[in-house]
Amino acid sequence: MKVVVAVDSFKGSLSSLEAGNAVKEGILKACDAQVVVKPLADGGEGTMEALVEGLGGSYAEVEVTGPMGELVSARYGILGDGRTAVMEMAQASGIILVDRTKLDPWKASTVGVGEMILDAVKRGCREFIMGIGGSATTEGGIGMLQSLGCCFYDEKGEKLPPVFDSLGRIHRIDSAGMSEELKECRFQIACDVTNPLCGENGAVYVFGPQKGVKPWERERMDAAMAHYAEKTREFTGKDVSGTAGAGAAGGLGFAFLSFLPGVELKSGIEIVLKAVELEKELSDADIAVTGEGRLDFQTAMGKAPVGVARLAKKYGCKVIAFAGEVTDDAGRCNREGIDAFFPVVRGVCTLDEAMHPAAARKNLALASEQVFRLL
Repeated sequence: MKVVVAVDSFKGSLSSLEAGNAVKEGILKACDAQVVVKPLADGGEGTMEALVEGLGGSYAEVEVTGPMGELVSARYGILGDGRTAVMEMAQASGIILVDRTKLDPWKASTVGVGEMILDAVKRGCREFIMGIGGSATTEGGIGMLQSLGCCFYDEKGEKLPPVFDSLGRIHRIDSAGMSEELKECRFQIACDVTNPLCGENGAVYVFGPQKGVKPWERERMDAAMAHYAEKTREFTGKDVSGTAGAGAAGGLGFAFLSFLPGVELKSGIEIVLKAVELEKELSDADIAVTGEGRLDFQTAMGKAPVGVARLAKKYGCKVIAFAGEVTDDAGRCNREGIDAFFPVVRGVCTLDEAMHPAAARKNLALASEQVFRLL
């Protein structure tokens, strides 16, 4: 019997691989099986760690310009091939780096994201897996583009600073300063939102408020974003402002699509499943095991465990899921390919006790052992 284990992290408790190896331990106590453990994440927080640890990579750290202009230390991963960088834009320009009382969409910039990319290019990376969730910015990615060598000028020919206030003043764009090495790069952008760049469903109206955009600023700011989109169309000869995901991360998705080569905006789980070659392992597997810290109706809406389940069903695998907590509406997961799911907590305890890494590891191993004794 071949079992493929791909469990998302139990946030605050176990990493993806730690959880997967705990399941493997329980399976092997119950039966003689070939057990393959793969890292799992959905493209958001924890994806970098899951891929680096699961695919034999390493971490790089670089000092970059933070969202409000301060220096911050950003970490990213380089996979075992030495060519693939795994990044989370939030490391350089994330909302978590800014005090809530100091959020300012007019000044917050993605300059550090471009600096992080350039650092990886210098280290030999040409393939990029980029998560763009959790941004503090709404400036259409102009900061990233400027740090990559693309310049924006006003009507007087003066270079514009890499902030939102520049978007409505763009008169000319010059990308001659962008590195030739960038043309060799390919970017897979983990993006699970479908918002366009402009309009009532765009970056300013939908995501702006959480980054400090005031209600009375939205119309003016959206008009500036539309001006930026029009000048970009004139320069590049293509209009991607209406593309699903262009409005992600305050328009960073638009910047990638417009100015960088080989860019794909895809669901995070799709990117991760491809990177870890899960389908290859599932093609001859009998059982797939997945799970996450909390299994609920949101899981059924396409989170990582359901991504595993759907892929497993393609090859006729039975799918089992484990979770620290299971809610009353988790039954929807059964309709999405998870044949049966099990909570792992074995007795009455506090949340802190349940989430203690040693307890969580033990509970996962014991639960999987009992399920596989039955199987």
